[in-house]
Amino acid sequence: MDFHTLSLPPSSWSRTDADALLVVLAADTDPGLLDKPLATLWRDLCATGEVEPKGGKSVLVHQPAKVLAPRVAFCVAANGSAKAMAKAFTAGLGLLKAGGSKTLNVGVLVTGGPTAAHAEALAVAALDAVYLYRHTKPSAPAAPALGTVRLLCAAADQAALAAALARGAAIGQGVTLARECANRPGNHCTPSFLAEEARRLGKSHGLKVQVLERKELEKLGMGSFLAVARGSVEPPKFIVAQWQGASKKQAPIVLVGKGVTFDTGGISLKPAAEMDEMKFDMGGAASVLGTLRALAQLKAKVNVVGLIAATENMPGGRAVKPGDVVTSLSGQTIEILNTDAEGRLILCDALTYAERFKPAAVIDIATLTGACVIALGHQRSGLFSPDDALAEELQRAGDTALDPCWRMPVDEEYDEALKSSFADMANVGPRAGGSITAAMFLKRFAGKYPWAHLDIAGTAWKSGAAKGGTGRPVPLLTHFILGRAA
Repeated sequence: MDFHTLSLPPSSWSRTDADALLVVLAADTDPGLLDKPLATLWRDLCATGEVEPKGGKSVLVHQPAKVLAPRVAFCVAANGSAKAMAKAFTAGLGLLKAGGSKTLNVGVLVTGGPTAAHAEALAVAALDAVYLYRHTKPSAPAAPALGTVRLLCAAADQAALAAALARGAAIGQGVTLARECANRPGNHCTPSFLAEEARRLGKSHGLKVQVLERKELEKLGMGSFLAVARGSVEPPKFIVAQWQGASKKQAPIVLVGKGVTFDTGGISLKPAAEMDEMKFDMGGAASVLGTLRALAQLKAKVNVVGLIAATENMPGGRAVKPGDVVTSLSGQTIEILNTDAEGRLILCDALTYAERFKPAAVIDIATLTGACVIALGHQRSGLFSPDDALAEELQRAGDTALDPCWRMPVDEEYDEALKSSFADMANVGPRAGGSITAAMFLKRFAGKYPWAHLDIAGTAWKSGAAKGGTGRPVPLLTHFILGRAA
């Protein structure tokens, strides 16, 4: 999809040459700023009750009088914030993406005109609207024809808004990649598939990619990661993908993604209900690939390393058992009390491996705990970090990207729950505070660099009729890293 700006004031929007026109109004904005045909149309729609000047309201009109575009949608945003506008863009695109429209002009009627945040939100929303999973569904409807989106704006604002559209397009493409990987069934998206996807991304976007196989992992001493992989016939893969956009002397940011391509729980078997959704347990890995794609597309002047520990977690004759003790890459031993707490077992070895890059910061991303879903629901990802500055940076990036997180505690008292009589630590504590004790486990392996953990168990996918991957937290991570680049 192509995104452009077009210098055209509201007094001329009815003369825009496109298959469709989307007019987004902030609820507190005077619609009288529109040119006469659109202003008259808006007043008539309000008078007949087809739409109201309230946030969340929208209407589609076909062949409106004296308007060049054959289809016009009006959508009302609650206010002029990027969050409210993003919701209005999504509603408008939902009305217009069908019907064969190939070109769409978008006018944003808000005090001061559209901002960079509005432009970015538009691009992300447009790519989200046209995404359609079809890899294993040949009966899926044809993809929307929409190929060009133009943001109407003042001439003086074009450069800044064009840059914001480009940023939103890159983030949107990264989100699409993450969604596509997550949506593929577990028999399609295997550890080997993720490795090949990383290699494809390396070739198309200039990343250096290395994939470590089982023998190399054994030689390194990744006993914790390999313990999880023992029950599966699918070979584990440890993916190292590097984007070098800055001097080699610049310390990289390392992203560590949990890549459990299917999680049965292992010997500590999960209940059957909704177990199909455990194909999404590689959402952290998917977000790392999506973020690297976005950064490479933007040619971000920063160094980033993506580490993905990819495996299945399956029961079997060789599967690790509750009570087994394994030795991690760090040399610390772990008593595995619950094989369904496997994500931390693969992440801990990846966090130790990250030390060799002498990183400026390390962020791990994982669909780690159901406890985080109980705590925060599906709106905000859980953020854990002992580093106040890093936590504030990530929280600010999430707010800017409309991909929010919420900081949770990592007080040392929570660490007591991980004591073991037979190893340096247990892999689980009591049920209470489960997302925090999971973070405390990871913290034991991340003491040599600034570190944060994002628990995305509640945000990486949706259930129900809209079941599918969300691509989060690609927007958050991309904004965080672009902030470091700046």
